Order: sequence, then structure tokens, then C-alpha cells
Amino acid sequence: MSLIVGAMVQTLTEHVFTALMNQAEFALDFSGQFEQLKTGLDLTKALLADTESLNHKNNIVKAALFELREVIYKADDVLTDCLVRDEYRKDGSCSGSLFHDPFFLHRTGKKLKDINLRMKEIEQTLGKFLRAPDNIHREDAYQVRVMVSQDWNPTEIIGLDSDVEKIKGWLLDTSKVLSHVGIVGMGGLGKTTIAQKIFHDLEVVGHFHKLIWVCVSQSFSADRIMRSILEGLGENVSGAGVTQILSRIQQVLKDKSCLIVMDDVWNQTDVDWWANLCSVIPKQSSCIIVTTRNEEAVIGMGVESSRIHHPKTLNDEESWRLFSKFAFPTSKGLCPEDRLEKLGKELLKKCGGLPLAIKTIGSLLASKVDSPSQWRRVLESFHALTTEGKTSSVMASLRLSYDELPPGLKQCLLCFSIYPEDYEIRADQLIHWWIGEGLVQSKGSRTAVEVGYEYLAELISRCLVETVQQRGFDGRVYKCKIHDMVRELIIMIAEEEELCGFDEQGRQKLTANTRWVCFIDEMEEKSLKRSSKLRALLMMSSRRFDFERNSLRSLRMLDLSNCTVDEHYVKDLFSWISSLKRLASLNLSGIQALKEVPSSIHNLLNLQLLLLTGCSNLEKIDPSITNLKKLIILDIGGCLIQYLPQGLGRLSYLQEFSGFKAVSQPRMPCFRLLEIRDLINLRVLRIHVSSTTVIADNELDVLSQLRRLNVLAIDAEDCRNNNVLEMLERLTPPPSLQELYLRNYRKETLPSWVNPGQLSRLQYLCIENGDLVKLSSGQTTWNLEGLCLKYLMRLEVDWKDLEKDMPVLHYMEISHCYDLKDFPCSVMEPGVWRKN
Repeated sequence: MSLIVGAMVQTLTEHVFTALMNQAEFALDFSGQFEQLKTGLDLTKALLADTESLNHKNNIVKAALFELREVIYKADDVLTDCLVRDEYRKDGSCSGSLFHDPFFLHRTGKKLKDINLRMKEIEQTLGKFLRAPDNIHREDAYQVRVMVSQDWNPTEIIGLDSDVEKIKGWLLDTSKVLSHVGIVGMGGLGKTTIAQKIFHDLEVVGHFHKLIWVCVSQSFSADRIMRSILEGLGENVSGAGVTQILSRIQQVLKDKSCLIVMDDVWNQTDVDWWANLCSVIPKQSSCIIVTTRNEEAVIGMGVESSRIHHPKTLNDEESWRLFSKFAFPTSKGLCPEDRLEKLGKELLKKCGGLPLAIKTIGSLLASKVDSPSQWRRVLESFHALTTEGKTSSVMASLRLSYDELPPGLKQCLLCFSIYPEDYEIRADQLIHWWIGEGLVQSKGSRTAVEVGYEYLAELISRCLVETVQQRGFDGRVYKCKIHDMVRELIIMIAEEEELCGFDEQGRQKLTANTRWVCFIDEMEEKSLKRSSKLRALLMMSSRRFDFERNSLRSLRMLDLSNCTVDEHYVKDLFSWISSLKRLASLNLSGIQALKEVPSSIHNLLNLQLLLLTGCSNLEKIDPSITNLKKLIILDIGGCLIQYLPQGLGRLSYLQEFSGFKAVSQPRMPCFRLLEIRDLINLRVLRIHVSSTTVIADNELDVLSQLRRLNVLAIDAEDCRNNNVLEMLERLTPPPSLQELYLRNYRKETLPSWVNPGQLSRLQYLCIENGDLVKLSSGQTTWNLEGLCLKYLMRLEVDWKDLEKDMPVLHYMEISHCYDLKDFPCSVMEPGVWRKN
């Protein structure tokens, strides 16, 4: 609890501090109250620094932390209202109810006084218990037992033979100089077991002169590890300093090969210390194995990506063998009856092939082998087992990974709890939620979306989230999911934090305190309307809902993508949506009944993300959208709409703009290509051109003025109008472009500006469905790292020429390009090539 609340306090403190530093008008309106709020938050943050090291808190402290969280949510609502009002009041660009409410100042001042009063009471309560932490009896939160070679039990190893043989091949490769090997995976996957089997393998033992096992764990100490290595070599370490220890390790290992296993590494070690240790280990035929849950840790320790092994979960047959060994010990692993086998295999689906979970459940059921009815009860109440501590060893192992996360990442991981079991989650949907909720924000030159993908990559690196689909060029994740046991852990924590509620089967249920919900058909509509504290609503129900205006007023994220909505309901739906004045992320993608975005959209003054992708009948967006100054993402890809409102150039914070159609000059005023130059913060731009497109002379250099644009996609649809293609030829490209996508381009050569000289920073080039014959002039080499060529039936390229033109290319996708010669992958059917 304290870690999550601490993250909320940190975020709110930063917002208040920024407002005070920038002398925002609202901060001046309530200067005394905001100064008091910041002081209170700073003090609370200091107190929470003590609670983060406590495992056991008494009920008074727990109650105070829950109260603190409620106060922070209320303060965040007040601050959001003030920030929005201040943003629009600067230039008087909007005339919403927020600006003409004569009681706003009085009401907000009263709320702030109440918040500060409650904060002070909470600080006093926490201060009574947290001023003297030495008086609180506690256990070390990161105590992990030290594993030694005697812990190894070869009879428990099932399904890991291929893992062991693969890694042995790396170890026994004498051509490598001081080989580093990483074994990376989630808690309970069997990383240590694999390392132990290798450590005791007779061929490995015979290959190395010395074998040393070091358990690193979370309580990392360079001094302790070096002493452990020296002790493992049979040397006395008493009284020796670091320099002496390194010298003695070097002496003992002189002219000897050695294998060192660094088990359970959690974070990247100090570079200098690690380099010093590696420098005294004999280079020839020695090896270091690192097991970890964090891939960044092994990379930081010098392990090449080609030497990182990710163990897989057990398959059905292996899972059953391991389960039987623990569930039927008296019959030597043989199942005594068919009913138990059927129930056991149903239970194994819940374990998802995770060895530690399988052992734990098997051991739990061993004493119930004479009662199939008890097995069935265990199956039906599997989720309850985690909350009752019956699978404590599994949860404890996974909990360590959770506890090690930074507070902000903890909140992001808990968001996964609302998705149904085994659900494949779109990464962009998840990241848009994080942004809307305020869990992810821009950092320096990196946008909030870029930071969001970094957060997701970090969760994957720590083996808490699994990749389902990713981009081959740079690994950006498209879809992801979580292991069933990780889900059990995070729904337990989300319930503890009162972010969500769950029933005995682990299905989400709505409570009065629910903050996030993924609403499905099985849930009751009444319970949704009673959840007034909701901040995130992801709708996966086909039912129609009638929301009253001003209900769910704290909502920050609303995702109705692909919901079944009839034409008559759209008007009522927007009437409700327009009352959600704090809404930051709105996704209406795929709603076919949506024909117009009405003028009431102007009420969503806090809106930052508006996603209308695939609303194929959308014909009009009201001009009032140009007043939504906080928009950072606008996506109208796949919509029928031809003309956008004039004045979109005023959306100066816009970072991603998809679906813009460059059309001919109409009689009515509308958004033109020329206006794009005002969107100076654009990072991503996706444009459609057609046979009716007209690009005026004064618009040809517009893209070159977008100095922060990283991604440009141009879709020429089926445009064969040579005049339009000539206009594209004359464009001046953005100077910092990193990715270029060119689709349906019906010319034999690329536009003249697509060359290494003008696109010196280009890393990825994708060309799809065109009449291209020639790809490169060959005069200058590209800095391209990734290339995608699809449905270019007339393209003629020789692989040797391409290698010369693109010397740093390391990834390539090819499909239906029939005239490519000597390419290292299929050119007819979809093929992929990776360097090395």
C-alpha cells in the first residue's frame, strides 16, 4: 500500500511544484492552500520513505494510508480542474461552463482547505508510528535463503533437458574467451534448476578446474559476493580488503579454467566492480552463468543477446509428469484413478506450465488423493487458494519481482489485473490508458507514448509480462499478455489496494471503491452506475447503457472501441461523454454508427487522446474540436471524413496525427496541409493522398518545418494521377525522420527526396504495394537498419548491391517481390532476414 500511495504522492507533488514554479494563475488564486498542500505532501513523502521498508503495519497505519489515498484522489481532481481552467484562461480561447461558474473559486478553495485539514490529520497519525522505526519489530523484506549445491535434487527435474544441452554447448565452446551466459525468466520458471543441473553435470565438472556457486539475491553486496567466490575456492577471507580479495582470486585461478554461477541477480551491478572481477578470472575456457528475472541486468553484465536463454514453460505432458511426482508420491508418480487425472489436468491449465506452481499444487493435493471431491473443490476455488496463502511459495516468489519494481511501474503492472484471463492486450490501448490515468508522462524530449513503451519493455524485461506480437525491426510490442500466476498475484494486490474487486473465481466485480473496470456482459449495469470513483472504464460488453449526465465524473480513460452502438444511441452517448470534464483518453474506434462528432466535444477540455480509428461512417467533426488544446493524439485513420475543421493547427501540443487526407481545395474553409506547419510538436504523421489531391507551391516545404517529426507515412491509395505523384516528388522531407512508410506509390522510382543525403537519420524504410522498379541510385550508402518490401512485383534488386547500399542493415521483411535476386530469405511468400 505505502509504495502505491508513495507513487501517487510523488506525482501530485511534482504537479503542484510545477504549478507554483510557473506561477500558474490558479496557483496564485489559491497560493496559500497550494503552498500548504505541497508542504504536506513533502512531509508525507518523508514519512512514507520509512513505511516502504516495513512488512508489517498495524491497523491504524493501514487505515491512515487508505485515507491518504482517498485524499490524494480528491486533490488530483481539484488540481486537474485548476490546470484545465488555467490552460484555457490564458488566451480566453474557450467559453465552457468551467469559466463562467461564479462559485468555482469559492468551491475550490473550500475543497483545498478540507484536503489540507485531512492531510494534516493523516500526517499526525502516521507520525506517531513512523517517527521511531527502530521500535517496530520487522523482518528484512528482501531476505532470500542462500542456495548451495546440496540443495540440488535431480529427481525434481523434468522437461529441462533441451535447455541444459543448449547452454552446455555454449559453455564447452573453447573458442570463446571468458564466455558470459544469461538465463532469464519469471520467478518459478526453473532458472536456478537449469543452472544447478549444469553445475552438477559430469561433463561440465570434468571440463572446468573450479566451479563456484554464488547466490546474489536482492540484498546485493559486491564485497560479500567477492568473499563468497574466494570462500568457494577454499580460501580464508577474514581480514582481507577488496583489493586483496581480487588479488587472491587471481592467484588461485591462475592457469585454471573456472565456472562461476551468479544466481538470482536482480539489478545491473556496478560496472567498475564487475569489470574488476572479470579482469581477474582466467580468460581461456572460463565461463560465468547469470540467472535473473531482469534481462537488462544480464546485458549490463556483458552477456551478448545471442547468449541469453529464455526457458519456456512446460508443455502439457511435462506438466503432468512433474505434477504426478508431487501429487502421487506413495504410488511413485502414478495416478491411481481416471477422475483424479481429469481434475489434475484441469488444474494444470491454471498453472500455465510454471514448474513452481505445479510443484506447489501437486504437494497441496497429495494429502487429498483419496478424495476426488476435495480435488474438485480446489479446482473451483483456485483463485481463493492464492488469497488464503495455499500457494504461498509461488506467490512469494512472484511477489519478490513485484516488490522490486519502482512504484510507478507497480501501478502500470496492476492495470493488467482488469483484463480477462489469457486475454491478448493491445500495447497501444494499455499505454493510452496509462497516459490518461497520469501513470505515464513525457520525460525530457521523450513523449508520453515513448515512455509508455519503455515502461512496457521494462515489465517484459523483468519477465512479468509476455510478448505476443512485436515489430521485428526494433522489438516494439504490439500485443502482450500475462501468465496466469502473475495475474493471480496482481489481482490479489489490486484488491488489497482497493483498485478493483474480484470474486472467488478471479473475475472482476464492481464495488463502491473500484477505480478501474473492464466491463463484460456478465456484470450488472446497476453496479457500474454505483461505482462513482471509477477512473478507467474499458467496455467489452455488447449491451446498451444509459448513463446520466455527470455520472462517473472522475473518469480519466473511457474505451468503447468496437462496441455495438446503434445510430439513435450515439446522441445520448455523447451527451453523457461530454459531461466527463476530467476525461483524458477517449477511444471510440470501430463504432460504425458514429457519423458525426458533435459540438459538445468542446466540453472535454482535459482530453489528450481522441481515437476514432475505423469509424468508417464518420463524415464530420465539429469545428469546436480545435479548442481542445491539450490533445496529443488524434487518430481518424479509416474514417470516411474528407474535410477536417480549419484551425486544427492551434492544437500545438499534438504529437501524433493519423488519417489526414490531403484533398483538393474546397469552397468551404477546412484544414489544409499548410496548417500542419503549426503542429511543431508532431512526432508521428500519417497522410492519405488521392487523385483529387492538390498540394500548393507554398505547401511543398511544410514537412521540412516539422523538426521533431520521427515517423511519416504516406498512403497514395490507388492514385495513378501523375500530377499528384509529381507533387509528392517535389516535397521537402522532415530533417529528423527516422521511419518512412510509403504505400500504394505508383511510380517506377522513389521520390527524389527519398535518398541517404536528405534522410541521413532514417533507420527504417517500408514500401508496400507499388510499381517500383528501382530502389536506390547506389551513389551514397544508407544508414538504414530495417527494411520492409511488400507486394512490389516489378522491383528488381540484387542482394549483393543491396548489401553495398545498406551496410548496417540488420533486419528485413520481404513479401511478393518476385524479381529480387539471391536474397537470403523468401521473396515470394512472407520472409524475414536478420543479420547474424
